[in-house]
Amino acid sequence: MTNIDIQDTDPAEASAKAQTLIDSLPWLKRYSDQIIVIKYGGNAMVSEELQDAFAEDMAYLRYVGIKPVVVHGGGPQISNMLDRLAIPSEFKGGYRVTSTEAISVVRMVLTGQINPQLVAKINAHGPVATGLSGEDAGLFGGRQRAVFVDGAEHSLGRVGDVVEVDPQPVLDQIAAGRVPVVSSIAPDIDNPGQSLNVNADAAAAALAVALEATKLVVLTDVAGLYADWPNRDSLVSHLTSTELRELLPRLQSGMIPKMQACLEAVEGNVETAAIIDGRIPHSVLVELFTHKGIGTEVVKG
Repeated sequence: MTNIDIQDTDPAEASAKAQTLIDSLPWLKRYSDQIIVIKYGGNAMVSEELQDAFAEDMAYLRYVGIKPVVVHGGGPQISNMLDRLAIPSEFKGGYRVTSTEAISVVRMVLTGQINPQLVAKINAHGPVATGLSGEDAGLFGGRQRAVFVDGAEHSLGRVGDVVEVDPQPVLDQIAAGRVPVVSSIAPDIDNPGQSLNVNADAAAAALAVALEATKLVVLTDVAGLYADWPNRDSLVSHLTSTELRELLPRLQSGMIPKMQACLEAVEGNVETAAIIDGRIPHSVLVELFTHKGIGTEVVKG
């Protein structure tokens, strides 16, 4: 006797789902076999629901033939751990001041806690993700930096810029069909054996340039770039690198590293860079697979 499965799928609902897939076809063609670097952080990192949605997005991209590379920071988790250990936190010019005592905590949280958790989330959808640190196999080389606030130079302690990138460790993982997940810590090239806390936005931009990525996507905690914050009607959906360079001095300090990263990416020949609202589930897919996208897109020009 033949068993017949009778499905109760609503034809209209099924048709709508099919149309959604067809609508994504131009972007699937555009990004197929291309590297896209996604900087993961902010609220998307601390909400369990948003963590799961982000992991689904990364697995989806991998299974449809796109090559996602994730670079993550861990600001909220680092702050929580420093508070628990009674180690003071201080920010200058949008960057965390990192003492010798604090760098051990930063390294532990980024590479020992957040990275394996995110890898496990993605691997719940198949064994495709692998964890890397900026310290692994010479991936990043860092150099200590200061910051200028109101014209005065301030030390940031064990904080650095990514000044060298060897993309081969990431390329090897991509060639093996993996989704590399990279923590934003780097060895200090001037002080062997020491680590530096590097801004994850800047690290993602540097890696995107080195990988010759098609796109950089930066998840943040706002809807995008506002030309006249806090006026929420001033959201900018698209701008050129020239326009962004003119805007940078007027931006809020917390937004400067993110927009600077977008600028460095497109000036390094990454086709487009975007900051998007990581508080919205599946915002990465919305950005990549819809005509209007989400947030603010930057192009060279």
